[in-house]
Amino acid sequence: MIQLRGLLEKKGFHRIPLKKLKTGHYKLTVKINSISGNFILDTGASTSCIGFKNISYFFLKSEESSIKAAGAGAINMKTKLARKNKISIDNWKLSSIDFVLFDLSHVNEALQQASEESVHGIIGADFLKSTRAVIDYGRNCLYVM
Repeated sequence: MIQLRGLLEKKGFHRIPLKKLKTGHYKLTVKINSISGNFILDTGASTSCIGFKNISYFFLKSEESSIKAAGAGAINMKTKLARKNKISIDNWKLSSIDFVLFDLSHVNEALQQASEESVHGIIGADFLKSTRAVIDYGRNCLYVM
């Protein structure tokens, strides 16, 4: 019987290990514009996001946005956009990804209450769809093309 890993790697997917947190989220280390950060993987988040506090950390060029963010108990949050950023995870790279920027303090407060480290951002469904991602929940890993 062929294993999922072998099948996906044969088709050109890259395997990325995930760390399962006490909150049930998965965490991964991501480089944005060559700067390393901690992100949670959230299939329920429609877009990938970075916290306002991390704009300069990742050398993001932000622009105004009329989009209002909602999620994890917060609604009508002001946002900005950061377009055309580089992303890499392990030896996998993508030359252009956009991020919604907003206040992630409510997310990090929830993580800290569970004795987990804060994160710089969220990898959302936009990323998962564009990379044809497959999540292997049994083996705690993500495959991207």
